[in-house]
Amino acid sequence: MVARRRRLRVRWRTSLGLVGIVLRYLSVTLVVPLLVALYYGEDVLVFAVTIVVTVAVGTLLERLDPDPDLGPREGLLMVALTWLAVAGIGTLPYLLAGMGTESTLRYPTNALFESMSGFTTTGATVMGDISFDSHSHALLLWRQLTQWLGGMGIVVLAVAILPELSVGGAQLMDAEAPGPSLEKLTPRIAETARVLWLAYLGLTVLEIVLLYALHRGGLAPNMDFYNAVSHGLTTMPTGGFSPEARSIEAFSAAVQWVIVPFMVAAGVNFALVWRVVTGSPERLVRDSEFRTYLGLLGVLSALGALLLFTGDGLATDSALVGGEYLADLREAVVGDAERSLRDAVFQFVSLMTTTGYASTDFNAWSESTKYLLLVAMFVGGSAGSTGGAIKVVRWLVIVKALRRELFTTAHPEAVRPVRLGGRVVDERAVRGIFAFTLLYFVLFVVGVGVLLVDANRFEYTLSAFEAMSAVAATLGNVGPGFGSVGPMGSYLGFSGFSKLFMVFLMWIGRLEIIPVLVLLTGGYWRS
Repeated sequence: MVARRRRLRVRWRTSLGLVGIVLRYLSVTLVVPLLVALYYGEDVLVFAVTIVVTVAVGTLLERLDPDPDLGPREGLLMVALTWLAVAGIGTLPYLLAGMGTESTLRYPTNALFESMSGFTTTGATVMGDISFDSHSHALLLWRQLTQWLGGMGIVVLAVAILPELSVGGAQLMDAEAPGPSLEKLTPRIAETARVLWLAYLGLTVLEIVLLYALHRGGLAPNMDFYNAVSHGLTTMPTGGFSPEARSIEAFSAAVQWVIVPFMVAAGVNFALVWRVVTGSPERLVRDSEFRTYLGLLGVLSALGALLLFTGDGLATDSALVGGEYLADLREAVVGDAERSLRDAVFQFVSLMTTTGYASTDFNAWSESTKYLLLVAMFVGGSAGSTGGAIKVVRWLVIVKALRRELFTTAHPEAVRPVRLGGRVVDERAVRGIFAFTLLYFVLFVVGVGVLLVDANRFEYTLSAFEAMSAVAATLGNVGPGFGSVGPMGSYLGFSGFSKLFMVFLMWIGRLEIIPVLVLLTGGYWRS
């Protein structure tokens, strides 16, 4: 007797229909770079064509299920496919602008890498030359804008503005929002999404105003309005893309100090930011995750500053950065308290929050200091922030759960729940955090092996430490690593297969692994 074929239990047409709705509204955001293209007279046709294609694809997908009824499984599939779809659409400007030129982005694999890196706020790049000589103002602004759109979440934005998604918005936001849980700020989830985006928008505008004010005040000669907008769009999403090839090193000390608190704010739970803004500042002191977050930033920055000030934090081998650069850096940093503190604070904040900006080429730092930076890459920001990596709250729960295990081993009769901020953490949440962290490190180890094996096949020189940093940077949505993928380098030298693998790491890392892996199980589709 032939076994009956089991039916799919997921209404995939519904998921694709919702993706189509999101794409149609994404086309509206493409008007911004189109206006910039018209202003500068560059790449106008590129963005006009992209808008037409985005609307057409979105409309066709929406017609698959014009009256969608969202369920939990459809929601998971919709979120995962949305991020693939927007990254796919995001490749079009790069491909169209690169046609007939020597741009590295004229190749589909490179264009997809840059687009996924932008939307997932990773900040890793395959651009061989970041300058207005090689790329238009409109294309570089699109690059920055993709990070701003992806920072708070494409689906969170869709829930905030699209009535079609308001009913199932809670499960969509849980599937996409970074961190173990999402705090509901208002009775309606769509209002919560609007509140989060309002806080995000307000901080972005404030940073743009302050950066441009530095320029007008003579403290930042090259921080013109275009640069102020560009960096405002990539700080709050912890993205790190910059229209300057040398990132934030290209700007004055005043600019670097102004950007630091915004990176710190971007790594804070935006629900907590909203509570503080609306009259509850005492929540900062009471929030254990926030206290731990600031404490870790402070300790790592202080250690880094001390190492740089004494000279022990700088490399002795100039192979990666050049002897002249290393000598100039040593002369500027060693014994200079302000410069040592600024470089250390900026870089540790940048990498722990997964922003990925660089105020100096930290390839010139010593191995011990770089290992501290690597540790910061795994910490991440707070749950509900725009930061990537594992997140501070997970580390807190893991430490508390391990302490409980030691206690209950000595006192078998004791019943001791894990508490966070005075509240008991549900045991299912504790197990979920351990599962996520284990999966994260398994993917990290597998990823390092894949890059090293592939580099060996193509005779691409890649050390184990560089491979570790590349995987940590893409899986954690950090951006720069060490060595050839350092802050002033790029991922261009990797093979096409390695780039596609890192595209996968950026995608699964942004969606926090489990929602994507669930789609790969048979039970999700048929049980």
